[in-house]
Amino acid sequence: MINDRTRNIGEFVPQPDDDMLICRCEEISKGEIRKAVHDGMYTITEIRRYLRCGMGLCQGQTCARLVKGIVARELGISPAELEPATSRAPMRPTEMCVLANEEA
Repeated sequence: MINDRTRNIGEFVPQPDDDMLICRCEEISKGEIRKAVHDGMYTITEIRRYLRCGMGLCQGQTCARLVKGIVARELGISPAELEPATSRAPMRPTEMCVLANEEA
């Protein structure tokens, strides 16, 4: 089971490509994602909240599959077994005059 936090996934062992950027928007490396899994973040939602992967300008359009693959590999499961993170619409600042329906 994915959420079984009692199972041992082994110690974090650095890899030569751990400095490769996976999430360009938030500048998160492969090593940071791998380390987060070994620190107990077993779901995509937890990784997203912990590291902010997929929360940048592209909203995970470029990195979501890569992150999912890395997490699945570290857990020793198929990527299909991981639940996708909840998608939300991008938010942008809005001027108060727009909300008040007044001319600027």
